[in-house]
Amino acid sequence: MAISTGGGSADAPMSDINTTPLVDVMLVLLIIFLIAIPVVVQSVEIALPKVSYIVTETKPENVILTVRGNEGGCEVYWGMTPVTAAELNERAVKKLKAEIDRQGGLNAAGLEFPEVHIRGDINTPYRCIGATIFEMQSAGFVKVGFISEPPPGAVAQ
Repeated sequence: MAISTGGGSADAPMSDINTTPLVDVMLVLLIIFLIAIPVVVQSVEIALPKVSYIVTETKPENVILTVRGNEGGCEVYWGMTPVTAAELNERAVKKLKAEIDRQGGLNAAGLEFPEVHIRGDINTPYRCIGATIFEMQSAGFVKVGFISEPPPGAVAQ
């Protein structure tokens, strides 16, 4: 026990804790982590896209598809109606042609093509989603987007 030599009574015990060893240990651990972390985290350098959650505006001319996998197969729904690949392509061509005609033809000023919004179940195999995208693009749709659910606590921009 150390005895204080300044201020108060001559024989009062000192109540301060020596923090120098604690600081020394923390600095050594910090240096170890700074050296070890780059060795553990190895990755290929790429530029990832900056993702922000933008509220999707649903327009009446847009096509909303739901895709999910089932026992080795794929189910595609146009709205609430299940469709096969052939029916999907046929409906898509008719929808696109009707929308272009409604806006005044291919040479109309300010022609806006409808979009395809795909809602895919999280457990759906990629081949189901990819096949749906392929069918819609082969029908002539240019804009294909995905509807997702933002994580809890995320703020829409």
